[in-house]
Amino acid sequence: MVSIGWSDLNLFRTKPLFQDGRIDCESSTSPRQQGQLVGRPFPLGATWDGCGVNFAVFSQHATSVELCLFDPSNGAGACKTIALHGPTDDVWHIYLERIDPGQRYGFRADGPYRPLEGHRFNRNKLLIDPYARAIDGSLKLNDAIFGYARAHAEGDLSWDDRDSAGFVPKSVVVDPAFEWTDDLRPNHSWADTVIYECQVKGMTALHPDVPPDLRGTYLGVASDPILDHLLRLGVTAIELLPVHHYVDSPELIRRGLTEYWGYSTVGFFAPEASYATGAMGEQVREFKEMVKRFHQAGIEVILDVVFNHAGEGDHLGPTIGFRGLDNASYYRLETSNPARYVNDTGCGNTINVSHPRVLQLIMDSLRYWANEMHVDGFRFDLATVLLRNERGIDPNAALLSTILQDPALQGLKWIAEPWDLGPGGYFVG
Repeated sequence: MVSIGWSDLNLFRTKPLFQDGRIDCESSTSPRQQGQLVGRPFPLGATWDGCGVNFAVFSQHATSVELCLFDPSNGAGACKTIALHGPTDDVWHIYLERIDPGQRYGFRADGPYRPLEGHRFNRNKLLIDPYARAIDGSLKLNDAIFGYARAHAEGDLSWDDRDSAGFVPKSVVVDPAFEWTDDLRPNHSWADTVIYECQVKGMTALHPDVPPDLRGTYLGVASDPILDHLLRLGVTAIELLPVHHYVDSPELIRRGLTEYWGYSTVGFFAPEASYATGAMGEQVREFKEMVKRFHQAGIEVILDVVFNHAGEGDHLGPTIGFRGLDNASYYRLETSNPARYVNDTGCGNTINVSHPRVLQLIMDSLRYWANEMHVDGFRFDLATVLLRNERGIDPNAALLSTILQDPALQGLKWIAEPWDLGPGGYFVG
């Protein structure tokens, strides 16, 4: 890791500061003009304002957090690091001028490494931004991606000091601009709804009528041959298996296999990059184009969302995101042994929806996909998990109550998978 000063930020410039249609940053009210280079704690994530980027990330138990900016000319693991300010209400933040869309970044969080108390901070591990709008790259199998020394006799209670930056995906700053023109939700009634469930890649990967360069992509699944097929069937809504960015588990990588269905997600805001023809944020634009084409055909878009667990696995899994940012906040841990995860999902860990910042993460994600990406509904994977707290299943859980009162989410379609693997986990209704 190399420390970076303000004068060094031009190393990462990919285009001049002033362009046609771009904000005049010298006369704007951006944080640089207000002398607020410390940035703001809201909104979370990386927010580009035309002059620079505000970075903000939650961690309740970290003692410090660093931002890593990656220079594309220096390899996947070479980065410049900047200490974030804070915390302000448990949020670490900074504003950097002259940073543009396409900039790859990640976080490093320092704090206690005490697994028996639920804390697994390791400043040597690069972490995905939970609010990243795009993610670039894949998880590579290397012992450096684990927070502990895998060959050590103490297992996950040991410590590993290798840098993981060259082996984990990077978050990407995006430009949210998109021309939606007169896009409108079809708003079919439930009585008239016919849902077609599919996986983005599988729907067109071998389809002879879809152009070869679009097969297996967002643009391919909304191409004319597929739209014509769906309309002939009378379909009014397409339900896409998970499109949140996901990773292959280390066990699959060891066996030379890949995660196909997409249920090992690591980014609740980022469209899966492998389903796009472009990269470095292009997946966001292509996803929006797909939704726009479906709406033009009168077809709603429903997303299968996986908020019940994340792709880091159990206590022996890699440290690539939530685990390293604040393990004790993001995950439900066993009360008697906080070194182990509650596993009501059967996937190694369970997201801690009872924590207000984690609840905020899920709600912010739902609002983002509804408002910015124009999707029409959600199907919750293992929905019963999201109703649980330390006492069991709560039919009046905070997530349900929060969704019901949110005006931005009214009128959407909601579907719940009514079971999990916890006690009393089959909870129809």
